[in-house]
Amino acid sequence: MEFFNNHTKLFTTAFLFFAILTLFVVIIPAISNQQRNAELPNAVPLSEDARKGKELFIANGCVACHTQQVRNVDMDSRWGSRPGIAADYAGMKRMDIWRNTATLAGTERTGPDLTDVGNRQPSLDWNLVHLYNPRIVVMESIMPAYPWLFEYKTVLSKGDVAVTVPEAFLNGKEGKVVAKKEALQLVAYLQSLKQVELPGESPTPQFLYKREADATDSSGGTTVGADGALLYANNCQACHQADGKGLAGAFPSLAGSPVVTGNDLSLYVDIIMNGYDARPEYGAMPGVGTMMGFSAEEVAAIINHERTSWGNGGKQVTAEEVQEILTLLETAN
Repeated sequence: MEFFNNHTKLFTTAFLFFAILTLFVVIIPAISNQQRNAELPNAVPLSEDARKGKELFIANGCVACHTQQVRNVDMDSRWGSRPGIAADYAGMKRMDIWRNTATLAGTERTGPDLTDVGNRQPSLDWNLVHLYNPRIVVMESIMPAYPWLFEYKTVLSKGDVAVTVPEAFLNGKEGKVVAKKEALQLVAYLQSLKQVELPGESPTPQFLYKREADATDSSGGTTVGADGALLYANNCQACHQADGKGLAGAFPSLAGSPVVTGNDLSLYVDIIMNGYDARPEYGAMPGVGTMMGFSAEEVAAIINHERTSWGNGGKQVTAEEVQEILTLLETAN
């Protein structure tokens, strides 16, 4: 009992026990992880704008609703090309001497996972509209708007980035919506979030519990094991909308589009793979197909879905037809 009555011995022993436990449970494993897990060779460090955008991401609590972790189950395959590994987080550094940076892996997917959002949604135009008011591009979104990242100007200055906002969402305000530097920095961080390709000699982790592909190509070609509606929803719907009508002044409609319903399949495939920026009244479309590594079967599935939806009546295509065009595009490049 003398030990418990001696506060000096009691508190000293408790402190030493806590310090030793911290050393073996926290510090030594952390040092070991740093030594064993290095950044992947192709990892790109954050630019200054992206680093400041990361601070804004943390300050605005985005991690509360968005994860940055691709689990090794097939349902997560829409968020990245492979399951996440420890090396994906090895580049996380302290923000400063006082603040550590969380991995931002998150625990809740109220919103979509952002591990590879820089590839899934690289469009500056879309990201800015989405930050200003998510309901503009995703009607059912429950994400809060961030109007304080924008300002209104009647006369644009050199270097201003104007945001195309439908009049219904301006709330009677006059002038153009212009992105502040904070909005551009936050988008720079989001665009930097890209899953790094593993070195050639490293085995790629596989997703577990894959579903069997059972879709067939109604045009009589090779079986198409890709779901065009799902691919459209995951990669195209954010801009062109679920009804295919796009967003006036920002993203073109696919309903009745001469590209979608026409016979120039080469142009159609080229747009999906390499993007399009020939219409100044709309934002530039990035090369989604190339960034996401679409196969001929996936491109054919998207085209067939778009040509048979929203009143469109275009001719369906086979994976073989698309593959011929992809081969020609690769040769030309």
